[in-house]
Formats: sequence, structure tokens, C-alpha cells
Amino acid sequence: MSEAVRPDMKVVLVTPEIPGNTGTIGRTCVALDLELILIRPYGFDLSEKSVRRAGLDYWKHVRLSEYDDWAAFLAARRPRRDQLFLFEDDGAGGTVYDPAYPADAYLVFGKETRGLPPEVLSGLEDRTFRLPMRSPHIRSLNLANAATAVVYQAMRAWLA
Repeated sequence: MSEAVRPDMKVVLVTPEIPGNTGTIGRTCVALDLELILIRPYGFDLSEKSVRRAGLDYWKHVRLSEYDDWAAFLAARRPRRDQLFLFEDDGAGGTVYDPAYPADAYLVFGKETRGLPPEVLSGLEDRTFRLPMRSPHIRSLNLANAATAVVYQAMRAWLA
């Protein structure tokens, strides 16, 4: 990894519902030294065994930040528009392979059953990307799998 620019990407989960997915994504964040940002409400309690089980003994090393809602996150972090990368099954901005991700990108994912809410997507449709899927039999991928694929693509310039 190039030390000239040290990536400071963040993974943002907006109202996650499944504790195992959050734990798995947290584990990926530890592996790549990324911050995990969670936006409430959650469909679980962070102290649940299933979060820790998926995160294994790495969960204690997750750099975790929490916000009550999307507006609180925006007010506290004040991300630039070009830092935001939202991921949806039908992303209008293209595929995850199209953007050049800055070192300080926010990679934003929605809840497992509904994706990102309208208040998050509004005005950011062109900042919304998708993972390509070739089979017509699949509507979506598991959130933890999708987030891991996206994170590794976004970080590839620093992982080579």
C-alpha cells in the first residue's frame, strides 16, 4: 500500500437489519483499517451475540461511529458530494467499477430488505452505483457480500 496517500475510507450502513451482516462488515473494516459508521435505527442490538459471532474476536477492534439518523450524520461529518458513493441494486450512476474513489470516500449501503431510504437517495441519484449481476434469477446480493466486493474495488489502488 502506498504510504504517500493513506486511505481513510468509511463504510456507512443506514438502518441495518441483520446483525450477522453488520458483524461481517465490521470484520472487513478491521481487515482494511476502515471506520464503520452505523445510522440508527438498527434491527438488532449491537450487544447481540450474532453481531459478535460474525465479527469474531475482531469486533472489539472495529472503529465504530453511530448516528441517530442520516441528517445527524450529515451535520456531524459534512461529507463533500464527491466523497459519497451510494450502492443500490439499480444504481443510476453506473457500476462499482466506474468511479475513481478518493481516499476519503464514504461507501454507503442501505438496509437489507429495502435498500437506502428516499431521504438518503434524494438528489444523489448520480452518486448511486450497482454491482453487476449476470443472472436474471438474482434480485440482489447479501449485504455483507456486496459491501465486501465494493470495499475491495474502492480500495484496489491502495492494496496492489
